[in-house]
Amino acid sequence: MSPSIAIVDYQMGNLRSVQKALESTGYSAFVTSDPDAIRRADKVILPGVGGFGEAIRELRQRQLDQPIVESIQAGKPFLGICLGLQLLFEVGHEGGLHTGLGVLSGQVQRFDGPPFTGDQRLKVPHMGWNQVVERQANCPLLAGIPPQDYFYFVHSFYVVPTQSEVVWLETQYGQPFCAAVWRDNLFATQFHPEKSQSSGLRLLQNFGGL
Repeated sequence: MSPSIAIVDYQMGNLRSVQKALESTGYSAFVTSDPDAIRRADKVILPGVGGFGEAIRELRQRQLDQPIVESIQAGKPFLGICLGLQLLFEVGHEGGLHTGLGVLSGQVQRFDGPPFTGDQRLKVPHMGWNQVVERQANCPLLAGIPPQDYFYFVHSFYVVPTQSEVVWLETQYGQPFCAAVWRDNLFATQFHPEKSQSSGLRLLQNFGGL
């Protein structure tokens, strides 16, 4: 029996593109805004495009925040994508100061703030293909993907984990920054695997096979 994979719907981002990408690898997933359906799912994906403040507000109003945290704490495979990575942290600075899910310690900062201040080369948002470097080896989501491959990014904010050991992938945009985190059953990427062609699809396929 195939595992049930829930894609959290909080009205932020193109959820169907993630669903279609996963389905193209042979794994079915369902889009839901039902807290109980998220609790029942075997695996959970939290995608998202948009602002941190609005997103965390939607999650809490729809009572989706606790099922997400509970799923991670229960050891279920979890994948955050883009904004879905940022929301896992304690604090976001987009449009003011906002409290995130607090699953990981650290902050979400804008590219034109420290340590990027004064770098005139940087355009915000950061958009395009970036090469990633592993800071944690042997991650199952990278099985079959060439080392230091390229993935597609589009974002104005980036995560700054307090604990460096959760940094899974790193990339460069003026300065090095965290491109993905990994801790036990929790995986989250700043880049969009659903937009990253064959390597992104392989990452999703690896997640489906956990």
